[in-house]
Amino acid sequence: MPDLSSVQFLWPLMLYSGIGVPLFAIYYAYRTRKIPPIFLLLGLLLICASLARPQTVLMTPLREATVMLVIDTSGSMRAKDLKPSRIEAAQQAAQQFIQDKPSRLRVGLVTVAGTAALAQAPTEERDALLKALDYLPLQYGSALGTSILVSLEALLPGSGIDAQKIINEASDMGSNKKPVNMGKSLDEKNQPKKEIQASASRGQNMAIVLMSDGQSNMGPELQKMAELAASHEVKVYTVGIGTAEGDVVHIQGRSMRVKLEDEALKKVAAITGGEYFRADSTDGLKAIYNKLGYRLRFEKRSMSEISAYVALLGMLFVLISMTRSFARMGKII
Repeated sequence: MPDLSSVQFLWPLMLYSGIGVPLFAIYYAYRTRKIPPIFLLLGLLLICASLARPQTVLMTPLREATVMLVIDTSGSMRAKDLKPSRIEAAQQAAQQFIQDKPSRLRVGLVTVAGTAALAQAPTEERDALLKALDYLPLQYGSALGTSILVSLEALLPGSGIDAQKIINEASDMGSNKKPVNMGKSLDEKNQPKKEIQASASRGQNMAIVLMSDGQSNMGPELQKMAELAASHEVKVYTVGIGTAEGDVVHIQGRSMRVKLEDEALKKVAAITGGEYFRADSTDGLKAIYNKLGYRLRFEKRSMSEISAYVALLGMLFVLISMTRSFARMGKII
């Protein structure tokens, strides 16, 4: 699929050949006392444009792409401002995403509450992923930074990310008091530099999809973990689950109103070059996952010449014009 905003021409001077098209239109109108067929003019313009050798960025399917789905299973996800509830709506949308994924797209699943756990390692098997989604118990707390960390560790083995060390440091000292170590293991000095660089570059074919109502109160700082993902070129797409009005939930004998808090999610997407989506309805959440599926299938980009395609489209328009003329008048004019 072409990215039309990136069109360039190898021989731009040949675009001046298109000047002949309006001159032909004037001559045609003078001789026939009729306005020239629009399809004919479009076809001629495209053929002239093909002479300038247009090229554009083509987005092609990734052959070795991996996506980590992260689902918030904190207590606030039991809110019913999305029907039947936030967690069930997220679960259903994730199931649809897995059903519709390309066969070669590897997907993993991470659940996050007071801590994060790898529920399913990246795999192409839909059945294994759907089984992992069947049971998502809600728990206390929300450690979104840990979920990104666990996802990166699963995506980039051998990259030097020491998840347990970072989690321990955040627990011992508090992620807001001291900058979090960015994941280099103690024995990194013994690792060849090329291996670490190669691991980081592989992140270009990987992404994390974080679904949450935005509340994070435990574990490593979320923004620091987003910076860690960005340093490994892993994009994080964030999906805000819930509404601005929120809903009242009962947690540990207390009643509280939980609203969508999406500022942190927006920052995570911006830091990593991903995108933020807001899901304030069940139908909206399903639509978001359709958009995500499209983006994640077409991430690899390459500049390619499209002269032949443009010329072929131009000839097709000319043929349509000739066919319409023959059908109406019994001759081609």
